[in-house]
Parts: sequence; structure tokens; C-alpha cells
Amino acid sequence: MDDKEGKITITNELGESKEFDVLFTFDSDETKKSYIAYTDNSLDDEGNVKVYASTWDPTGKDLSIKPIESQKEWKIIESILSSIQEKLKEAEENGK
Repeated sequence: MDDKEGKITITNELGESKEFDVLFTFDSDETKKSYIAYTDNSLDDEGNVKVYASTWDPTGKDLSIKPIESQKEWKIIESILSSIQEKLKEAEENGK
């Protein structure tokens, strides 16, 4: 993983690199891990922007990202995503 301002470049096991926009990062006291959520801005079949999440080392000592390992971790990430979506929706409604 290469980390640029607001972007990351991820190289897969085939050596192919792809750039993603970083949406947010956070640390979980519950799991004692750091997470990164990112997107390539592509859409799924329902027209929603695809969002990916992984664990990562914010110190930069380990540049690889790791998969989410449990349903508990996914629930934490989904909760944060939902909260952000609600805040964006409220801001959009208040701005009109």
C-alpha cells in the first residue's frame, strides 16, 4: 500500500496496482485495531458507490492492508458508515 494525500495505491497479488480514495480511518477501542475505508468510486448493481474496508498500520511500519476478520468488525464499520451517511444527508437537507 502506498499512501498519498487522501489516496492509497493497493497492489494485488498479481502485481496490479489500483488507486483508491480514502474515505476515513479510525481506531477501535473494542477490537484494538486501526481501520481504513476506501473507494474506487465504482458503482454496484444498485447504483451505490462501492466502499471497501481493511485493517491497517497507521504508523507506516507495515504497509500492507489486512482483511476484516469478523462479523463484529463489519458491524462496527457499517455503523460508522451509516452514521456518516446520516450526517451527510442532514447537511445536504439543511443546505437546501
